[in-house]
Amino acid sequence: MILCPKKLNMAEEEDYMSDSFINVQEDIRPGLPMLRQIREARRKEEKQQEANLKNRQKSLKEEEQERRDIGLKNALGCENKGFALLQKMGYKSGQALGKSGDGIVEPIPLNVKTGKSGIGHEALLKRKAEEKLESYRRKIHVKKQTEEKAAEQFRMRLKNKQDEMKLEGDLRRSQRACQQLDTQKNIQVPREAWYWLRLEEETEEEEEEEKEQDEDEYKSEDLSVLDKLQILTSYLREEHLYCIWCGTAYEDEEDLSSHCPGPTSADHD
Repeated sequence: MILCPKKLNMAEEEDYMSDSFINVQEDIRPGLPMLRQIREARRKEEKQQEANLKNRQKSLKEEEQERRDIGLKNALGCENKGFALLQKMGYKSGQALGKSGDGIVEPIPLNVKTGKSGIGHEALLKRKAEEKLESYRRKIHVKKQTEEKAAEQFRMRLKNKQDEMKLEGDLRRSQRACQQLDTQKNIQVPREAWYWLRLEEETEEEEEEEKEQDEDEYKSEDLSVLDKLQILTSYLREEHLYCIWCGTAYEDEEDLSSHCPGPTSADHD
């Protein structure tokens, strides 16, 4: 039996009803058809965006910008009248301008004004910004000066307070020394009421009595602490030959003048 080629080819082809086609396992993973649909939709969207971008009609401003950029990228040729005149005068492309060749090489840059503001508006904005900056700098400078002045005043007040406390301490020492030295000489009443320290244990009744009796004596309150200290130290040096800063009672005036540096605290520094 001889088979014709046509029947042989049909025999070689697989039967669509055979097990090889029926028993093929399909890919039934969940979500796979949805992923394919999403990818396909995204691909179509990207193609549509590309087509829209190509077919989009450009605005007049964009067209002008493109033409300007193309024109600025291309060098001037012989068809340009100005360039032709330069060549006749000996100019070569890439050469600096000027007789000595010290001029510019590149053309003056083109600054296109795209805003709607009038001429000079940008200069006005720049000037206002500079004025605002200068005003801010002045405020900072004034504030810094004020802070420095306040700090200096605080230091001066602190120094004055410390000096005042030192003077008060020296005055109390002088009053204590005066009271002790006067007592050793059997002096029962001080020359001035403030020469001695007042007793803090006095009762209120005694204080009221003394107020009436010693109104004249307390006129010394008009004196400053420095005045009282100078008066009292002079009294101690003249009457008792004593210096509170040396802490020494000298034998005579010659001994005092020879060994004591001076009548003030600064003389003993």
